[in-house]
Amino acid sequence: RGATACEFAICYTTTTDDENPLTSIQFHSFHRLVGWLHKIIFSQYIISKMKIQSAILGVALAVSPAAAFSTSSASTNVVSSSSTQLYSTIPKPGTVTTSLIPPSKLDSSSTADLFESRVYKTYGRYPITFTSGHGCVLTDDTGKDYLDFVSGIATCALGHNNEALTSAISNQMKQVHHVSNLYYTPGQAQLANWLCSNSCADKAFFCNSGAESNEAAIKLARRHANNRGITDPVIITAENSFHGRTLATVTATGQPKYHKGFTYGGEMVRGFRYTPYNDVEKLQALVEEINQTPEEDAKAGRKRGVAAIMMEPLQGEGGIRPGTVEFFAAARKLCDDNGALLICDEVQVGMGRSGSLWGHEQLSVEPDVFTSAKALGGGVPIGAMMAKGEAANVFGPGDHASTYGGNPLACAAGLAVAEYLSEHNVLENVRVRGEQLAAGLEDITKRYPSVLGETRGWGLLRGVAIKDDAGCTAAELVGDAMKEGLLLVAAGPSVVRFVPPLIVSEDEVNDALARFEKAIENRVGESS
Repeated sequence: RGATACEFAICYTTTTDDENPLTSIQFHSFHRLVGWLHKIIFSQYIISKMKIQSAILGVALAVSPAAAFSTSSASTNVVSSSSTQLYSTIPKPGTVTTSLIPPSKLDSSSTADLFESRVYKTYGRYPITFTSGHGCVLTDDTGKDYLDFVSGIATCALGHNNEALTSAISNQMKQVHHVSNLYYTPGQAQLANWLCSNSCADKAFFCNSGAESNEAAIKLARRHANNRGITDPVIITAENSFHGRTLATVTATGQPKYHKGFTYGGEMVRGFRYTPYNDVEKLQALVEEINQTPEEDAKAGRKRGVAAIMMEPLQGEGGIRPGTVEFFAAARKLCDDNGALLICDEVQVGMGRSGSLWGHEQLSVEPDVFTSAKALGGGVPIGAMMAKGEAANVFGPGDHASTYGGNPLACAAGLAVAEYLSEHNVLENVRVRGEQLAAGLEDITKRYPSVLGETRGWGLLRGVAIKDDAGCTAAELVGDAMKEGLLLVAAGPSVVRFVPPLIVSEDEVNDALARFEKAIENRVGESS
């Protein structure tokens, strides 16, 4: 840094001649520079290591002392002025002309029109604009209320406008909302401690979303395999799974429709293979195949092997399909026998939605790595990857990172959700209300057997299948329910999903069931 400063000072003086003398501002800046260099000259480190004092002094003497150290009124005015390039200020709003257009002065067209013209169409949206919410109810811009059994797709665990969550976020904003991960922050440490104390995990890594938490797990699995000498690591996921929208996580997603248009030479990200969900024999056969390195690759010094088996304890987007105890027990044993990691994607089913804090607890299995997001922040973006044992020590500084991950604001939300779940016995509510919802859906199915099929799921993550000859899709039935003031969401083309806030009441579940049945009744009446 000292050498760079000298180089700058030399350039500063040699580019000035009699015809283009230094301005008072330049002299003032140079005066400050020389003072700084003066401190460097006499430091013991510079004296012993850099040997540049004479050069720096020569630079200082190259400028007229009278000019360089001038205390004239012109120079003094420059120092004291707040309107020069040395001292800038931010004016009050409305006092200066700016080329930027404030949002408040932009086009006031309808929200739908602005979405049409300005927002990328990555979603097919229903024609409703929500402006407020409270508990399990959302209100649109016309004042109509809707019973929300979507909860941001399993995200708003405490409902809308929860007092504890709102207070925690507001208070944190008054303190500090973001600090780089170059430093310690209390909230991140406390949330990691809560997650690990209430699971099998030893350590947590924080990010911003489910896709990012799964990306972290994928990178960890590859690094872990590389440490074992595997040059060609393979991660096994399930058919009809869903793990995210990034290039790696969408490759991990075992649904070809999501891969279309994103391949290179017909391939997605290499190193992923798919197996039927809950099929033990197929999984065992695939592991055996992957662990056999092709002869040509072996001659080239390469080694293929299973890095991880990555599964959702319950497939959400794949149609609300719970895993079986036998399948996950087999996956655990295969990982143990082959030095691979068992990864559970808990992004949707985790944080209490199954009736236990983590979905894998329903299957009596402990993963090496599991991921979380969605309900973790109650609607505030945050994701986490948890790991135990050997997997908790794979990453070192620089191996993975996230700018926003675990910042004070997100962790304040996560801690508020954690505290609420812990202090209000929310898991018990999930179990009781989940049983109520499942029983109600089964009753409706019996009354409309030509439309509805199997009801399945855990806790407050439930789905009801739409029969192939029902005359409607899941999305169409969701639209019918919306007309009755009930928000639902499809899970694939033939399953209607119910994912209310975890604080939903008995009356609200009964209300939702009545509205859903009304929607089916209207649909059947129209088709008859």
